[in-house]
Amino acid sequence: MATANLQPRPGVLRLQSLSDRTESELFQRRRQGHEEKAPIVAVANGIDGIQLLDSTGMSLGNAVCTKCREGFGANEQIINSNGEVWCTQCFVERKAHLENSSTCATCGEFMNPLEQMINYNGEMWHPGCFVCAQCFQPFPDGVFYEFEGRKYCEHDFQVLFAPCCAKCGEFIIGRVIKAMNKSWHPDCFRCELCDAPLADAGFVKNAGRALCRECNARERAKGMGKYVCHRCHAIIEEGHIKFRGEAYHPYHFNCSSCGSELDVNAREKNGELYCLRCHDKMGIPICGACRRPIEERVVHALGKAWHVEHFVCAKCERPFYGTRHYEKKGLAYCETHYHQLFGNICFVCNNVVTGDVFSAFNKAWCVHHFACSICDRKMSSKTKFFEFDLKPVCRVCHDKFPGELKKRLKKYHEELAKKAH
Repeated sequence: MATANLQPRPGVLRLQSLSDRTESELFQRRRQGHEEKAPIVAVANGIDGIQLLDSTGMSLGNAVCTKCREGFGANEQIINSNGEVWCTQCFVERKAHLENSSTCATCGEFMNPLEQMINYNGEMWHPGCFVCAQCFQPFPDGVFYEFEGRKYCEHDFQVLFAPCCAKCGEFIIGRVIKAMNKSWHPDCFRCELCDAPLADAGFVKNAGRALCRECNARERAKGMGKYVCHRCHAIIEEGHIKFRGEAYHPYHFNCSSCGSELDVNAREKNGELYCLRCHDKMGIPICGACRRPIEERVVHALGKAWHVEHFVCAKCERPFYGTRHYEKKGLAYCETHYHQLFGNICFVCNNVVTGDVFSAFNKAWCVHHFACSICDRKMSSKTKFFEFDLKPVCRVCHDKFPGELKKRLKKYHEELAKKAH
């Protein structure tokens, strides 16, 4: 189980002086792309209105300053920059303005120190440039989500990136619980049996369910053959008795004949419970497993009488409960273990292979179940395959293995071949 956090990061709109930003390394790097060509300095060789020459000797015509629109006096210094002519005072003022301006992080244009701007995380934006990377709209209430260097409004972030809760189906913002290949709200991730919260307490996966440790212990007890008392609902740790099809602690009952408290040897007859001594006086068949009288249904097999729950597979010890069993050397087996011990069981479906069988690595497969253990591509007896972790791997998947892994596998199989010889 893992947790993650998806949190909104609000932007801040405020006016800010740019004088404290012009010395930053970021500003100097960005400003390089906006540097002008070196200006050409010329001197007017006459009075206003006469023809001017730049420093290269080319005619500037009857020029006026680009900013103040005034002509140039005799012997006045002029500056030709990027095809524009400036008087010295206007050019100095323009240069000072550019040096005290920052650039928008989106469009790259210089920003007017008097206009409104957005300052976030050390960068500046025009208000119209600070928008969602998906819908290009301003962020409602200044709230946005940042992912991989891009900013999104809440709606687009949820649609693109936010996981959905496996229980309620809503988008998850904030803490995310990752468990059982799904995402959950912390409050939605609960035990499927008792509804206890699991986000911080931990859980156990049981038959595809998320259970708390207590419920898992109860489920395991059932799977191990233990019972839960039908009266007090506690786990029966030691012996139990069956009464009207349900399991109970013996001490909940008394003998219907002598009135003594019952133990695990109690017996049921005609809807009543008796202690073993009183029951033995009634004369009934004896179980071939526990050697005790059988007062309920009787199973006759292998030349003996059995309690229904005591007639079990010799391998897995699971009761047959009326299902088919197989006899071998005086013992009874369920179908699965009979074929497992004396026949073939498919490694994939775990069923008995009734037709053709494909054998490899001391395992058996149904013909239509023999496939690559990585890509699940079906293979036949003519398909070349490789062994990896005692499972078949097709050539395509094997070729994708790292070179070092293939070398180790080859060396391992060569050593096995030498030992076999």
